[in-house]
Amino acid sequence: MAPHRVVVLALTGLLPFELGIPHRIFGRAKDPAGAPLYEILTCALAAGPVRTDADFAVHVEHGPELLATADTVVVPASYELGPVYEEGRLTGVLAAALARIRPGTRLVSICTGGYVLAAAGFLDGRPATTHWAHAEHFQGLFPDVRVDADVLYTDDGDVLTSAGVAAGIDLCLHIVRRDHGAAVANDVARRTVVPPHRDGGQAQFVDRPVPQPQLASTAAARAWVLERLHEPVRLVDLARQEAMSVRTFTRRFREEAGVSPGEWIVGQRVERARRLLERTELPMEQVARETGFGTAQSLRKHVQAALGVSPTAYRRTFRSAGGQGESAPS
Repeated sequence: MAPHRVVVLALTGLLPFELGIPHRIFGRAKDPAGAPLYEILTCALAAGPVRTDADFAVHVEHGPELLATADTVVVPASYELGPVYEEGRLTGVLAAALARIRPGTRLVSICTGGYVLAAAGFLDGRPATTHWAHAEHFQGLFPDVRVDADVLYTDDGDVLTSAGVAAGIDLCLHIVRRDHGAAVANDVARRTVVPPHRDGGQAQFVDRPVPQPQLASTAAARAWVLERLHEPVRLVDLARQEAMSVRTFTRRFREEAGVSPGEWIVGQRVERARRLLERTELPMEQVARETGFGTAQSLRKHVQAALGVSPTAYRRTFRSAGGQGESAPS
């Protein structure tokens, strides 16, 4: 089977870092035999040099005709979108290029690339996000889009959008995880030296992402709970690890992690459940116990909410690619 083709649309004024994200993340995804799972190609509105926001241009070999061959189209950010950003209107050349995209093609934007999808009407009635600094302007320009400025990325099935810069890495890893499971995505993350998973609902603007030296961090509590995900964990026990009151700990945790302690713990338990479903044949009741969900019913509820599928369906989809029937960790 041919690899899934990802076509990245390079627009004038693009950000080189964001242009490289799809190539780096999708390009590192391999099957168990080491074969690439994606083919990543770049196109422009016209083949040739494309000016970036840096002091160099990039030479793009393919023109817009490549969009007609894509399984996924990615639109990275640009700082020179012209009428797209100013009026919410596509230029004739850009409209003609986007018209080449086949129905059913997955559409992805990074940061202000979402303006292009919105101007083309792809985001009407859908949830979407962009960089927090542009969110108010984006909503005003495209009132039919359900803008959420507080998340790292949105996933509406065949249309996905991300906030700025590094959130594009999170979204691409999320897509790999959705396509091929947590084991493949985690391997890509290790090779890229980035966190394997930041939930899309995590806040994109955190007041204090790196704790000030004189203020206590909640990192020790997070490390402590990761060793005990299979056990009941009380908020007071977490706070005690940092010698804080529950109120202070909860506030500090949200400032540092972007989500509440409870949300973070559920996310970590779902990630552990992913690994067990992919790599083991453990019955659902045992997976539930190993991940701290307690019962198969609770496991099913949380996995369905997070992944959109039941644990059984997830295992059926990814078990063959996940692992070698490992035994569960204690």
